[in-house]
Parts: sequence; C-alpha cells; structure tokens
Amino acid sequence: MDAEFDGLVFVPLGGAGEIGMNVYLYGYDGRWMMVDLGITFADDRLPGADIVLPDLSFILERQDSLDGIVITHAHEDHLGAVPYFWHKFDCPLYCSPFSAALLRRKLVEGDGHQSSTMRPIEIIKPGDDFTVGPFKCRFSHVTHSIPDASALLIETPLGKLIHSGDWKLDPEPLVGEVTDLAAIGKFAQDGVKALICDSTNVLSSGRSGSEASVRESLTELIKAQTGRVVLTTFASNVARLETAMMAAKAAGREIAVVGRSMRRMIDAARETGYLTNMPTILDERELMSLPRERALLLCTGSQGEPRAALMRIAAGNHQSVSLDPGDVAIFSSKIIPGNERTLYNLHNQLVRNGIEVITEEDHFVHVSGHPCREELEEIYNLVKPEIAIPIHGEDRHLHAHVRFAHALGVHEAPLVANGDLIRLAPGDVEVIDQVHTGRMVLNDQDVIEAGDDLFRTRRRLMHHGTVVVGVVLDGNGSIMCDPAITVLGAIDIDRLDETRDELVEAIADALDDMSDNDVLDDDKVTQTARRVVRTTFELSRQRRPIIEVQISRVDTQPKKRAAGGQR
Repeated sequence: MDAEFDGLVFVPLGGAGEIGMNVYLYGYDGRWMMVDLGITFADDRLPGADIVLPDLSFILERQDSLDGIVITHAHEDHLGAVPYFWHKFDCPLYCSPFSAALLRRKLVEGDGHQSSTMRPIEIIKPGDDFTVGPFKCRFSHVTHSIPDASALLIETPLGKLIHSGDWKLDPEPLVGEVTDLAAIGKFAQDGVKALICDSTNVLSSGRSGSEASVRESLTELIKAQTGRVVLTTFASNVARLETAMMAAKAAGREIAVVGRSMRRMIDAARETGYLTNMPTILDERELMSLPRERALLLCTGSQGEPRAALMRIAAGNHQSVSLDPGDVAIFSSKIIPGNERTLYNLHNQLVRNGIEVITEEDHFVHVSGHPCREELEEIYNLVKPEIAIPIHGEDRHLHAHVRFAHALGVHEAPLVANGDLIRLAPGDVEVIDQVHTGRMVLNDQDVIEAGDDLFRTRRRLMHHGTVVVGVVLDGNGSIMCDPAITVLGAIDIDRLDETRDELVEAIADALDDMSDNDVLDDDKVTQTARRVVRTTFELSRQRRPIIEVQISRVDTQPKKRAAGGQR
C-alpha cells in the first residue's frame, strides 16, 4: 500500500497535454483503477517507428495494487496499448461488447505480446454496475464516432466522480443511441466531487454537428461524381462507414473495403449488432473491373499513415487498386494535429496523379466526435461538479478548459499534466507528487524507450547524414594507402568532389603526425580523423553528421619459420 497516496487521488500517465495515448489512474488508500490504455502514433522525432506506448513503470511497480483496467471505448488512443501490457497485470479488464469484439481480434491477429494467462474480458453494458476494488462503477452511454462509447460513473467513499471519456451531444447519431443525459443527471443529483472531462474542442464555439447532416451532404456529393470515388475516414468511425455505404447505394455504386483495420472494424460492428442492413461488400479486385462510375472504395489512410491503403494507392504500389485521372478522393475526417505535413504530401501526390481531393475545407464531409463549447456548457450545468479536471487535449486546450470551467462557476479547476498526482479528497485539491511518465516505442515487436540511442542516431542520420572514413594501417601505424571517403547526405556531392583530395591528404598528414603510441590506439585515430573531417568540411556546431571511422590494421611483420622447416 502507498501510504503517501492515502485518500482519493488521480494521476494521468498519458493524455494530459496531448491528444492520444490516454492512460488515467484513480487511487483510493493505496488501491488503483486504470481507465483506458491507449497509444499514439510516432512522428519524425522517432524515425522508423509507428506506434508510441505509455511508460507504465509507476503502476507496474505497484501491479499487485491494480484492481482492474476499464476501457471507455475502442479507439486506438484508448485501448491500443492493451495487447502490449495487459499480460503484465494480473487483473480483470472491463469494456463494452464492441470494444471486446475488436480487442479479441487484435489479440488473435497478434498485435502485441499475448499471453495465455490473461483473464477473460469482462463485458459491461450501459447501466450495469461493476466494482473495481474500492470503486463502484457504471457505464453511461455517450455518443461518439465509434459504437458503445461510455462515460464512467464512479462512486467512492469520498465522493462521486465522472470520467467523461470521449463524447458529444448529437440528436441524430445514426449508429448507436444519443448521450444518456438522464442517467448522468440522476447520478449527479447528490453532488459530484469531480468531472474529468474531454477538452478536444474546447476552443470551438457552438456545437459539434450531427452525423445525419453529414450523411445527407455526402450522399449528394457522391451522386455528383462521374469517376471512381475513394472515401477515407477513421476506420473506427462506424457511423461514417455506414454513411458512405448508404451514399454509395443511393448513387448506384458498388463498394469495396481496402485496409485491414477497416475490415476488422466492420466485422466487429456486425458481430455486435451494428451495420446489419448494409449492401454487399465486393472484393477490391472485383470492384476494379467495374465501370468507374459504379465504384466506391472505402480506404484506410485518412491521416496519411505510411502503411495504410490510400498511401500505397497514391504511390502506385498497391497490389490490386489503382486510380485514374478524373477519380475523386474524399477525406471524410479531420486532420489530427501533427499530421499536417504528411497528409498534405498525400493530397499533393494524389493531385499530381490527376485525382481530385475533397476535404472538410472544400465540402461538408465531416463532423467531430468531441463536444464544442455549447455541449460542454450543457454537461457542466447538468453535473455541477465541485472540481473540473480537463484531460484529452494539448496544453492550449487544457488552459482554455480551465478558464472555461471557472467561467461556469466551478471553484476548483486545476491544470494537470502527465505525471501529476493530484489529491481530490479529503482536504484541499492539490498536486501532492510527481510520478514517472514517459514514452515507449514499438520497434520490430520490441518495446524500447523513446529516448534510446537508436532514435537519436536515426535522427542524426535523417537530418545530418553520415561520413565514412576508411583507413588501412600497418603494424606500426603507418598508412598503407589513401583513406577512403564515403558521404551520404552530409554535404553536397559537388563540394565533396572539390574537397576529396584535400580531405584525403589532411587525414593522412594528421595520422602521420600522431605519436608512435597514439597511432596504435583506435580511439585516438578515430578522434583525429573526425576532427579533420569537421575542419575540412567547415562543419558548424549545428551540423552534426555521424562520422564513422573504419580502421583496418594489417600485420606486415614476416612470420618466423618453424624449426627444421624447408627454406
């Protein structure tokens, strides 16, 4: 038991100060409950990596005190890390039927490190009560861009908590029910200690909009096209997938789905009672044989993911799908912050290929799954929490949410960052400790720290290039031939040609000037060669290519003949 964490506490291990990698811990007198266990996606700061995982060392050190993991919904930033970590904890996992169906598929298909010792998934439906250690819990349905999303209603001996999860207020969501405000209001009747709430759209005024309006708009847009249509969206946005299928049917088009994650999502939806009346989905090869005006392709890759279907199609290296000039690509999604450059590169590649690109900037093709300010105000007025804790947002979102909560009359609205362990009760609300957090990276199925030398080296190679110097020395340290120079991305090739002879001579002279002892030391030879390269190429402190020195030493001493040997 963590005596220093007595009382009711909260700590985010991810998801505070960022959009993605949501992992939240609630503690009561040394017992813990985890809410969500998500991933985020790597950017150019982690070259060669795709998936970023949370550093769970704090709770792994206390794994015997973790009573359960609760998943609010099936988006990757909320459950994507489960296959990599659940086997490390001997505790149950609670989630909705849809989340369970998707998670089982991820485990069977080998996403992460499975273990036959993992407990069965505990399936919870909205309104069902379940207990996680000292926490009495209930799911309350909320509308989001994925089925079976829930807010988590928590009762503790020191007060009630509401963990909102991802939510919005949509009067006509099309897939799933509307947010159950009656259940949330009933729970809040006797007072709520804290509302831990989504901040994604706190900077946006008004309301997030309805999926029904998007369906109407997309139907008209697709009907107006004369070529092949590709529509890409988040694979998890089941309502949008249904919208695309219904719009295709209304336009007299056949449908194919391209991308494993989207097919997996559709299978999970059908297993749990969604997408039951959809038109037949063709094989992508069969669809490509149809006239272009009769084809609609649902593709993964709305964020420009390098391995997703649309990126490979745009590059012309997809095994069975290609696009022709005059075809249309509809991006029915919002750009996640940080993905702008990658996604614009994809848009430009499609345009160069003669494909028309339509985004939310051009046409009404998307509504957000997160609440804007009017919706946030409605939930605050309903719940009337003593404490507001903004989560699920970058720093600018969290700061704005704190100001917004104060303006609505919430007395306590602390700004919480990843690793802040905050006491909610008893006594004053305050950060009482800072726990270790961080990022881990999935690299060839190994999980390593994001600060590992591997990624520092890759970044240097990517931004600064490399210079390889090869020297051959005899047994006395004398140079036997001109040093060999190979440069990859460090300097312009014309400059290399102009300075190669000068560099070769400078390295040879510097090695000749070394003392007899130093020239026999590989480390000192390496240092000398690197110094000459930097000086000759006039590399500034800001230019830091990797300078690799390869030393070959050749034993030139004649070997003694064995006694009695032939002359």
